[in-house]
Amino acid sequence: MMNRPKKIYTDIIPDGKNEIKEAIDIDILLPESNVVEKMILLAKQNAEVEASSIKVKKAIPQSIFELQKLLGLIRPPIRIEGFDISNLFGEDAVGSCVVFEFGRPKKSEYRRFRIKTIEGINDFGMMKEVLIRRMRRIIEEGKKLPDLLIIDGGKAHLNVALDVLRSFKIEKDMYALGIAKRFEELHLPDGRIVSLPPASPALKLIKSIRDEAHRFAIQYHRKLSSKKIKSSILDQIKGIGEVRKGELLRYFGSEKKIEEATIDELMKVEGITEKIARKIFEHFRKEKQNE
Repeated sequence: MMNRPKKIYTDIIPDGKNEIKEAIDIDILLPESNVVEKMILLAKQNAEVEASSIKVKKAIPQSIFELQKLLGLIRPPIRIEGFDISNLFGEDAVGSCVVFEFGRPKKSEYRRFRIKTIEGINDFGMMKEVLIRRMRRIIEEGKKLPDLLIIDGGKAHLNVALDVLRSFKIEKDMYALGIAKRFEELHLPDGRIVSLPPASPALKLIKSIRDEAHRFAIQYHRKLSSKKIKSSILDQIKGIGEVRKGELLRYFGSEKKIEEATIDELMKVEGITEKIARKIFEHFRKEKQNE
């Protein structure tokens, strides 16, 4: 049992000091030396830190604590970044990064990436490029690293992320996991594949981050694609309006692939009859003959 102190030092003498002394037999005094003043200041600082910690804990949703326990993290993953890739047959490929703090989106810090170094269909290469550019930027600007990365994909996509973290020597500073669309399985760095119940707050948070990254990537991809649609060689072909032009570009991914398509392949596109398909086919044949 701790001994009760005979004196309490404080920088404010409370009302009813004498009554308190009579009730508990403890003197309440102002500091008598620099040493005591420093002790009071230290006590204040400790109290502020503890109060701040309690406030932060109250702001952290249950999903974050569940994630911390599931992944065996030392601290709760307050800042989480989600990544996804969007492209159509390798055309207009883009990547997205969404940021969540305390389980809520922080849209002012979302980032989008136009793929620069990868051609053709290569999701792994695209994801690697996006992650390298994102991590390099964070490090160069001296910003805080995220506590957790969520990658849209399974084991192979996660391994790409882990390789990037190792290349920057930051693999011990953050955690990464992949979420596969099939069965919503979580792929962890230690090789485990975890399936959480649908009602799990942690799974709901992971899925919301994955879906938000997907939405943001598609939004940017459509924006780039729409710019192509606005100005196209297809405008020169009678009977091809904005709707058909959009369907053709979305189906084939580029004018080059439309140019190389057969009549039968063109007819697979919604709204393209045999008559229109033949017009398109013959137009591109004439263009080649005139070159």
